[in-house]
Amino acid sequence: MNLGGVGMESTGYRVFSGGIWEEKYGYARAVVAGGRVIVSGCTATVDGEVRHIGDAYQQSLTAMDIALEAVTLGGLTREDVVMVRYYVVEHRDFDAAGRAIHDVFHKVRPACTGVRVAGLVDPRMLVEIEIEALRA
Repeated sequence: MNLGGVGMESTGYRVFSGGIWEEKYGYARAVVAGGRVIVSGCTATVDGEVRHIGDAYQQSLTAMDIALEAVTLGGLTREDVVMVRYYVVEHRDFDAAGRAIHDVFHKVRPACTGVRVAGLVDPRMLVEIEIEALRA
């Protein structure tokens, strides 16, 4: 995974990516709670810039790469993912985001919910993805 400047660190119970909104809004990229890793919503933002403008599929892949890096730092793996939630701004992007989720998790088959929202923090963002993983 090559996410440029995304350099995450773990404190044991919290994972931080250094993303601009984490500090501004006071949250962690992920929280480790017992055998769970709960990842905050991830977008295709790397080094403070939204990547893949206009491409919901690529934005979804980038968001999941960021989320899965947090899962790994929390001590779990892709195979431990039990829930994916994705939020799209435009109805037409459900299929692109869903296809990306399939391409990343097709053998894992986590539970999944897709929701259309009015907007995200930056209008160039088309998709936001949350992931939860659980140690079996």
